[in-house]
Amino acid sequence: MPESFPDPLRETRLATETVFRGRLLEVRRDTVRLPNAQTASREYIVHPGAVAILPLLDNGDLLFERQFRYPVGKSFLELPAGKIDPGETGAAAAVRELREETGYIAHDWQSLGPIHPCIGYSSEHIEIFVARQLTRVSAPTLDAEEFLELRPLSLATIHAAILNGDITDAKTLAALYLAQLHQLF
Repeated sequence: MPESFPDPLRETRLATETVFRGRLLEVRRDTVRLPNAQTASREYIVHPGAVAILPLLDNGDLLFERQFRYPVGKSFLELPAGKIDPGETGAAAAVRELREETGYIAHDWQSLGPIHPCIGYSSEHIEIFVARQLTRVSAPTLDAEEFLELRPLSLATIHAAILNGDITDAKTLAALYLAQLHQLF
């Protein structure tokens, strides 16, 4: 639908309340007017946005991370990723996160666009990037509370891990799908 036409499904915010504000997230409760003129309550998380990177090694493998994720209580295989800092572009965040989490820099970057992983309860968007022509320049420089293992994985290993349920992270699955659509591998 062209942007110049009003969206008949649009809900209009009438009031907003911050329920919780933390270091990363804010939880809000809004009162909205529905398309039928009734009102309703909407609870959601405000997120600053993030990036995810597909680091493509010269041999065709992708550099994955294995990291414990507290909310679900287990370690996940996923692509390097991180939040966008205030005043930072997605591209700058991708460069920073790749170096911090892996110790690599990339000489060739490609944007694959954004995804919205949790549209029912979060404003989060994740910008997906491919990083090629990688050079290892240092060891990872992780935050004091951050622990991860780096794992180079072949496409065959990645496909098998997806099929057997070892890779279930949504941003990773979406990034791999976008890369496939762009015929990057």
